[in-house]
Amino acid sequence: MIAIFLILYGEQTYRYEFKALPIKGLDNEKLCIDGKGLIIEKELDNLTCDMIALLLFASTSDYAEHAGLSVCEIGTLLGNEDDLMKYVRQRYITVSRITGGATANSLGQLAQSEIVTFLANSLSSEYKITRNGYIAIDGYDKKGGMPFDLVVEKGKKKIGIEVTFQVTTNSTIERKAGQAADRQTLMHKNGYQIAYVIDGAGNFQRSSAISTICNHSDCTVAYTVAEFDILSEWIKTVL
Repeated sequence: MIAIFLILYGEQTYRYEFKALPIKGLDNEKLCIDGKGLIIEKELDNLTCDMIALLLFASTSDYAEHAGLSVCEIGTLLGNEDDLMKYVRQRYITVSRITGGATANSLGQLAQSEIVTFLANSLSSEYKITRNGYIAIDGYDKKGGMPFDLVVEKGKKKIGIEVTFQVTTNSTIERKAGQAADRQTLMHKNGYQIAYVIDGAGNFQRSSAISTICNHSDCTVAYTVAEFDILSEWIKTVL
């Protein structure tokens, strides 16, 4: 049996024939949007094409409300720049609850990997980059030193970098905010600097926590290539 749905766009109706759907057990792993799948470069396949069609136009279906597809409406806004920008800004912080736990951790690890790769390419061999590193400082008594997602060194100078990419709002954000002031104070007393890479809908929903982190950071950037450039140039200036 061929599965189709009719798309209403403008004043015309279009027929879309599914290439892979329906399938049983559709989840993030099959769509290659879990932590492992996002790392792997993948060609556009039939299942992805079907999902794109649904995400763009499923809200125009007669069964949209019954199937929970009313939010799949971005395709109806194509050509209307103002409405499209408003939609993207609003929907960016609307995050599915299935993206949590181990998946969220995998995304955080993926974010760290991208930053390490970028800095390794943009900084010279004089800089040492350590993932999940530690900086031994006076006033911090825990064994091994103060932990950071990334530690960048040049000679005796060091920078600790925290990467907070939260797709859902949780206690991790509040914990990092609560530690920010003391961590910066101790780092400065020992002659070191601290930076944060902040992104993800979960972070933006905790504006108070993010403001606290920004106020106790020597350099704060978002998760974009342009912002990584800013971080890299700042590292060169400080070290």
